Amino acid sequence: MIVSWNTTNKCNMKCKHCYRDAGDSYYEELSTKEAKRLIEEIAEAGFKIMIFSGGEPLLRPDLDELIHYAAGFKLRPVLGSNGTLLTKERALKLKEAGAMGIGISLDSMDPDKHNAFRGLDSAWEQAVSGMRCCKEAGLSFQVHTTVTDWNYHEVLRITDFAAKLGARAHHIFFLVPTGRAVSIQEDFLSKAQYEDLLTDIVKKQKLIDIELKPTCAPQFMRIAKEQGIEMRFTKGCLAGISYCIINPKGDVQPCAYLDIPIDNVRKKPFSAIWKENNVFQKLRTLDYKGRCGSCMYKILCGGCRARAAFYHDGDYMAEESLCAFGRRVL
Repeated sequence: MIVSWNTTNKCNMKCKHCYRDAGDSYYEELSTKEAKRLIEEIAEAGFKIMIFSGGEPLLRPDLDELIHYAAGFKLRPVLGSNGTLLTKERALKLKEAGAMGIGISLDSMDPDKHNAFRGLDSAWEQAVSGMRCCKEAGLSFQVHTTVTDWNYHEVLRITDFAAKLGARAHHIFFLVPTGRAVSIQEDFLSKAQYEDLLTDIVKKQKLIDIELKPTCAPQFMRIAKEQGIEMRFTKGCLAGISYCIINPKGDVQPCAYLDIPIDNVRKKPFSAIWKENNVFQKLRTLDYKGRCGSCMYKILCGGCRARAAFYHDGDYMAEESLCAFGRRVL
């Protein structure tokens, strides 16, 4: 089970697709004391992996203290970062605190394209430097790429680059219209591109040692089964089933892209929210509508619940509009 905590809304970038619309910190972000209580509740609820994300988590002053605290509760602390603030010394401190790995964003092999997408002129160079610093410090890292129609054809080149740098994995994020990404829907993939790229990623996994993981594209599980390729994952969309997210103010959501604040850890213990909340309970029924409800891969895939909600007036149990299975696509 995996939980992600947006440690802060503060960020040194202005990414065009940011689901959190990060930039400035919120004045009501969880304090160190509140964060430690949250960590205790996360462990009590049975979670194993805790992602410290943002904003940019490296901008939170008590980050190392909280990572160390999480490790003390037998959680596996990992980070999601833009990588631009990493030095070898900072990577060493994260490792010493108990961090088990860090995901670093890289969206293109062309520095100018990556920098424009991320809103920082030196983003590409600093991110790659951060990866190399992690390698030198012995801190495991993976590369995160957000897919658009302008970088669609270079995703697998980024995979090869990640492997060359020593990454343990390449996780490929498929855009969901939430946060700032709502304003760049013209950059989203078509159904045909979506299906073709997922197929290429699954086939690439047979040719490379590092792990490839499409995110917010649960149909990869169906494609892997069709291709006869074994993967360590058991289900596509995990929202509310074995994954959720807590924002900087303590609001709990089924996933980062399903922007439904269902409760707040300041009002109710996280362990109780996870166990009792009606939205989580409904997601766990797998009682989907439309094509997702009748699909033979319903249990294996589940469709993207966030994308379903956006395109069906907030109905997170609706069918997944971008799925090409059983449809003629152009």
